[in-house]
Order: sequence, then structure tokens, then C-alpha cells
Amino acid sequence: MGLVLGPVLRHVGRSSAVVWVQTDRAGTVSVLGREARTFEVSGFHYALVTVDGLAPDSRTEYRVELDGEQVWPPRDYPYPTPVIRTRGRTGNQVRALFGSCRFPKAGDPALDARLGLDALDCYATRMVSRPEPEWPDALLLLGDQVYADELTPSARRLLAARRRNRALTKPRPPNEVISFAEYERLYRSSWSDPEIRWLMSTVPTAMIFDDHDIRDDWNTSAAWRARMARTPWWPDRIRAGLASYWVYQHLGNLTPDELATDPTFRSVSGAGNDTWPVLADFAERADREVNGAKGTRFSFRWDLGRARLIMLDTRNGRILEGPTRKLVGDDEFEWLTAQATEDPAGTDHLILGTSLPWLLPHVIHDLQAINERAAQRPGRRGRAAEWMRQAGDLEHWAAFGHSFHRLAELISRVAGGPDAPATVTVLSGDVHHSYAARAEVQSSATDTEIYQLVCSPVHNRVPAVIRPAFRLGWSRAPRAVTGWWARRCGAGPRGVRWTKPIGPLHGNTIATLRLDGRAAGVIFEQPTGPATLETVAEMDLTGQNVACATQ
Repeated sequence: MGLVLGPVLRHVGRSSAVVWVQTDRAGTVSVLGREARTFEVSGFHYALVTVDGLAPDSRTEYRVELDGEQVWPPRDYPYPTPVIRTRGRTGNQVRALFGSCRFPKAGDPALDARLGLDALDCYATRMVSRPEPEWPDALLLLGDQVYADELTPSARRLLAARRRNRALTKPRPPNEVISFAEYERLYRSSWSDPEIRWLMSTVPTAMIFDDHDIRDDWNTSAAWRARMARTPWWPDRIRAGLASYWVYQHLGNLTPDELATDPTFRSVSGAGNDTWPVLADFAERADREVNGAKGTRFSFRWDLGRARLIMLDTRNGRILEGPTRKLVGDDEFEWLTAQATEDPAGTDHLILGTSLPWLLPHVIHDLQAINERAAQRPGRRGRAAEWMRQAGDLEHWAAFGHSFHRLAELISRVAGGPDAPATVTVLSGDVHHSYAARAEVQSSATDTEIYQLVCSPVHNRVPAVIRPAFRLGWSRAPRAVTGWWARRCGAGPRGVRWTKPIGPLHGNTIATLRLDGRAAGVIFEQPTGPATLETVAEMDLTGQNVACATQ
């Protein structure tokens, strides 16, 4: 067989590309004459091949060899040969495909019918028949690439069989993914679809986690962490979750220069034996950083021509203890500030990727801000508010008021500075509906357009209660009540005003951010067939023209 998963095309620059693979054995992987030895984690084998020396703005087909034998693409491959398209020197045009919350095909007819068509799968199938100049330049996956806490029926059966066939030294719940091997099955299930496999082999793919990549409500609060710390199997779960995330998602986000200096990658790639102990130690250290420790950064930056993408970790790096809760710690925010403000003259568009929306429907924003204040109180009221925080997933930017305002101030600084970009766009997912919000940062007079764009889910069920709840969340009358309440309890003012030109859109959706010079636009599409998608909303972000289908 040779390849278990991949090739996945990850970071691509002007003259280099990074290709990720999972193989069925140890060996040497080569791509376009560049080689990398596999490394082993818990009996599984991986390689990251850096292909350098490519010409800027070039197109190069590639194949993957393992120990000198071609293992990809296979014979009679029904898709185009994988291709690397390097960045141009100016990069005036960029198409960035984005979305979140992609549940795998379940293999159960009733469940698959409820899930509906996978928007990314349908996009890939349509893309095969489109001319290459129309292909996206990047795929941005904004969280919940796997669902470690919501298993398909087949995944549950495999997990139960694994537990029956192994002598366990510790009790294990029947429906909880605990080990690296069990996470490996989740990634294999999600990334094995032929259409998705081809898409990811050809379109540079950036990824960031959200809670379901580890577990629902991950790092909601200090109370949540204290409860999980008392759970016997949790230490194994968080080690396996973060280690597998590092292997499958994080590594490929790094540039070749960053890979060359990354201490964990150097330890792993230089080892001749199973590197699970190295990654388990890394995961333990990374998990401790929620309390403010330093050293691990999952946030990253990609330069897409004259557009700058900064993908921000809003899960693992939270500060949950002390007088001020923070969605992003101080060191991480200083890094974000440095990346966002560097070389403004060379940036036409600033894109901030965060799995959790910065701007929510107004009513929901207010309720989360109110809940944050209540949860900080001692006694029964504080405990009740904490219960509501966890039960209602009240843990977005609005529920971390310090971080919400700090991000608003940074965006205001970028938008109001010299050589300001044409747009500052926050891309998010998580909330199982899609929309566009146009923002005005009150402390700054600027011509820069500021947007929150949310695309979710790519493939998942949308609970019936969500549709009326999110429509109500944008409504004027409830908004007046919750706004008054927020001000009364000291949770306001926001310092930001926003309106909703698009949405809420419900159903499986994939979105495309289009950049052309200093112009920008967004398209939201939903699948209508295995290879067809319908445009349900479209907006010129710099000209304010909106087209939206009725939902």
C-alpha cells in the first residue's frame, strides 16, 4: 500500500513547499528529489518533506516515492496529478477557501441523510472539472477537523472491539477516545475520502483546532479543568489529543525555517525509535500552558502574496485562573501584535483566523458578557453562572471581555495606522451557522473595512433550536434588552459596533474569500448535488454590494 494518508500539501511559499504523509512502514519518502526519513509515533509512521528550489509563481506536478518506489498517485488515478503552485512575487489575487466543523461520513444511511452533503467533498468534486486558474490558493480549516467526542457508529464499534481485545491496566469509558492509536483512526476516517484526499494534495492547507478536536468544552474555564483533572482517563486523553494534533495538523502549518528550528520536530525527526515519549512530554507541557506557562505556540502566520494570514490559538493558550480570564495569553497576544503590525506597506489585507467568532449575534454576545461577570462572583450565583457557561457553550470572545476589547484595540490600531490595509477580516467557524458582520471600531476613523466572516458547518447536523435562536440573536428588540442588562452589570460598553449584511445561513456551507489587489469579496456556497454548489450569499467587502438567497 505504501501511503496510509496523504500526500497533504501544507505550507507553500515562493520557492518551497511542505508535503505531509503517513506511511504503512518506516522508510525514506521523496518528493521531487527531496527526501525525508519517516518518524514513528506509537507504531505509526509519518514524514514531512520540504521541497525547496522551486521557481516563484510556478506550477509543478509531483509524485511521492517510498524507498524509491512510487506510492502516489496510484495507477489509474481518476483525479489530476497532485500539483504544487508556488506563490508569486506580488500575489495580487488570492482565493482562500474556508470553513469549520466537518464531521466524517458515518457509513450509516440514516445518519448520513441527516448530515446531508459534505460541502467540502462536493467542492472538491466540482473543482476537478474546473480550469486550474479557478482553483483556490489555500484551504483554511478553522476547527473541529475531527470529532473525538462524537463518534460515528462504526467508530464506536471499532473502539469497543479494541477495548475487548486488549488487556487494559486502567478503566476506560466505552465511548471516549483515549490513546494516540484511537485518534489515528479518527484522522484516517476523516481524511481518507478520495475527493478530500486529492483536494488536500493540491491546495495548501492550514489548520487550527477547536474543542471537538480534543473534547467538547475543552478549556471552557478553570472549573472545567478542575473537574476533568479528577477524571482518571483525562491525562491520557489530553496527551493523545495534543500529540496527534501536533502530528496531523500543527506541523504542516510551520514554514521550512520554523521546522528547522523547532526543538520538538528536531527531536522527533532525528530519532531512530518510537517517539511517543517525546510527544507525550510535549503534550503535557503544552496542556500546562493554559495557566500561563510559556514555550509552546500553536498560532502561526502565512503570507499569501500581499495578504497576511494569522491563525490564532484560542483554545490551548487560554488564561483561566487569576483575576482576569484571557482567551489569549499576554505572550501570545504580543506575538499577534507584532505579526499584525509588521510591514504595513507590504500588506493589502490582514486575515485573522480564529475558530471562535469575535463578533457574535448581539443578543448572544451580551448574554456571554453578562455570564462572564456572574461566573466571577462567589457563592451560589457564581456556581450557577459557571454551570450555564459550560452547558450553553458561553466561552467565545464575548465571554472573555478583556481579550475581546484587546483584539478590538489591535484591529483599530492596524486600521488607523499609516499604510493601513484595505480590509481586516476575522475568519471563524464553530457556531453551526454562517454569516457576515461588518464592524466599526469606535475609537478609530479609518477607510479600512473590518469584517467577521463565519462559515460553519462544512458537514454536520444543525440542531433545530439553532435557527430561531440565532435569528433572534440579531433581532432589535431583544438586543435592546440584553444591551441594557449588559451595561447595568458592567459588561459594556463594547467599543465596537457591528451590523449583519449576510445571514444567518443554515446548512452545510463552504465559503471563499477572494482578494484582488485591494479589492475583496466573499462567497458562501451550499451543496445541491455531489458536484454542484449553489451560491447562497455573495458580498463585495470593499464596495458593499450584497447578494443573498432567501433562507
